[in-house]
Amino acid sequence: MSGRTLLRVLLGTILMWFGSARAGDSGELQVGDPAPPFELSDQNGETRRLGDYLGRWVVLYFYPKDDTPGCTAEACGLRDVYGMLEDMGAAVLGVSLDDTESHKAFASKFRLPFPLLADTGGRVAKSYGALNSLGFVKFARRHSFIIDPQGRIAKVYRRVDAKTHADEVIADLKALGL
Repeated sequence: MSGRTLLRVLLGTILMWFGSARAGDSGELQVGDPAPPFELSDQNGETRRLGDYLGRWVVLYFYPKDDTPGCTAEACGLRDVYGMLEDMGAAVLGVSLDDTESHKAFASKFRLPFPLLADTGGRVAKSYGALNSLGFVKFARRHSFIIDPQGRIAKVYRRVDAKTHADEVIADLKALGL
């Protein structure tokens, strides 16, 4: 095994371990819990608040890093079903610790039609149990939530397959009655 391959395997193992390290924590958000409020800027500098979406279903997805393979697959999957999600009455909001400029470039490059929110300090990711910290390096875990029109958690995804997540979200929204 080459040094580069070994490094990738090691990094992948570490990220998987940290990505699932909170599984089973008693403080995790559960279905029925109120969704933690937030106020963050999107890629266009517009302030987005969870409260602005009361009365609508929200797909809130956290992801580690703009323009990386898994994050691009997940974002493009949601982009590809965005029209269907809109028809169902659901808004999509992506969140990472990247800044607004990074989000703007990512959204432009892949023609993402939904807001990408800049949680540069990780406060919102932490409130949703989606913050990972490796020493000085922090990033969002790949976790998602469906939030109902009353602002309560309707579905929690702690283990997300970036390639199939969009289809899973559509199926779950249908199961929730949309």
